[in-house]
Amino acid sequence: MLSKRILLDNHPCFSEGAHGRFGRLHLPVAPLCNVQCRYCVKKFDCANESRPAITSRLLSREEAVGRVETLVDRATNLSVIGIAGPGDSIFNEATLSVCKEISARFPELILCISTNGLLLADRIDSIQEAGISSITITINAITAETAERIYSWVNYEGEILRGVEGATLLLQKQYEGLKAAVESGYVVKVNTVFMPGINDKEIPLIAHRVASEGAEIMNIMPVIPQGEFSWLRRPGHWEIFEIRAACSLYLTQMSHCVQCRSDACGLIGQDTDAELEMLMAGLGVDYDAVVS
Repeated sequence: MLSKRILLDNHPCFSEGAHGRFGRLHLPVAPLCNVQCRYCVKKFDCANESRPAITSRLLSREEAVGRVETLVDRATNLSVIGIAGPGDSIFNEATLSVCKEISARFPELILCISTNGLLLADRIDSIQEAGISSITITINAITAETAERIYSWVNYEGEILRGVEGATLLLQKQYEGLKAAVESGYVVKVNTVFMPGINDKEIPLIAHRVASEGAEIMNIMPVIPQGEFSWLRRPGHWEIFEIRAACSLYLTQMSHCVQCRSDACGLIGQDTDAELEMLMAGLGVDYDAVVS
């Protein structure tokens, strides 16, 4: 596992300075999810839509590793390889096999995964064996009553749980997973989706709890109203600023997130087209010259 200092200095999510110097590549190899968030609609993008958490297409293991190899060869200042969907990373077996191969071939790269945390404690040993360096957990609630409003169902070991039962289990497993990750030496980022009128009162409590468990940084993201929560109001910039300020009393806050797609490539806020990168590499053409 890479040292904490290397992670904090070179990971564009953990360091605001690094996000302008180092690129990241998200590999969309994890389509399945074991939790249904009411604000989440997982589908492929189209000509009229490009938004966070979606992808143009899924990649096979071979394609994912090939994409990394191409971008490393082209000296794209790549420091981080992430798997953030479009489903839950740990729920998809491809995630660990892809990470294991990349870790063996490119040990200098930071490997990170994003998860809802349901299976994190159960699979922490396998995650370590795969060479993963950092973990992001999305935690949106403290109480089961609030979690029940956010999640439609939870699939744990093949059993679909709804209502308070599913919400209670998810929260239990999330905080167990956070504790297991920290105890295993992981640098952990916690993502929280800010949903006005749903979980805003609990977000400072989440910050306090995850800080006490050893999380390194928190990323509060505005909800994108869609799915069952299409009626929700997206919080304004001033609301996000205020809630980050409240949470900063307990935990460092990330303020440079752009809510990346699950196939994001390049510097944060300056994404390039990874498919075009690979095509140009095969043709021997300078990508920068093509797009400039």
